[in-house]
Amino acid sequence: MLGERRSPVYIQKNDERSGILATMKDKNMIPTKLFWVDLEMTGLDTSNDVILEIAAEITDFDFTPLASYQARIKQSKTVVEERMRLNKWWQQYPKNRDSFLKNLDNGIDLSTVEEELITLLKDHFGAEPAVLAGNSIHSDRSFIKSHWPKLDARLHYRMLDVSSFKILMQGKYKYVFEKDSNHRAFDDIQASISELQDYISRFKDIA
Repeated sequence: MLGERRSPVYIQKNDERSGILATMKDKNMIPTKLFWVDLEMTGLDTSNDVILEIAAEITDFDFTPLASYQARIKQSKTVVEERMRLNKWWQQYPKNRDSFLKNLDNGIDLSTVEEELITLLKDHFGAEPAVLAGNSIHSDRSFIKSHWPKLDARLHYRMLDVSSFKILMQGKYKYVFEKDSNHRAFDDIQASISELQDYISRFKDIA
């Protein structure tokens, strides 16, 4: 009815999901931490490729590590071998390829990894939606959405992509950061953090 006064809607403290959704809608929310993630996959096709490994690290905005997580994922060897065969990229990294194939049976189920990551976020972010961070992080996010929807629901729609800074530094200042990448998840996270720290220090010099 026009002019009807509506009662305020309160979020129950124990309704964790509602709290996350409400916070996510607040565009003025200032994040307190970053959720760095790197996935190693057989390829970039979310419908057919599979996740082989994940590393995650939570830091503050001084990039102090607060918690970390690593896991290899249990996958069908037949599927992994076929996807690797179709992706010529793996020919450049035979050591990584062979290591992943050798340890597939020692991995953890996708569902277990998702629950462990959700617990990690609950412990360190509470009801704050976690801002995903990394290099070309949209690729990782697409696999998270596809394979770990409950985890995706706890992430902020905004992400911190180090690649955006890379484009700016290369295009405007002709600066190229020399980064070593062995394409293992945890090492790639450390490289991404170091890269962003380098850009920030150079921004300070420019200012």
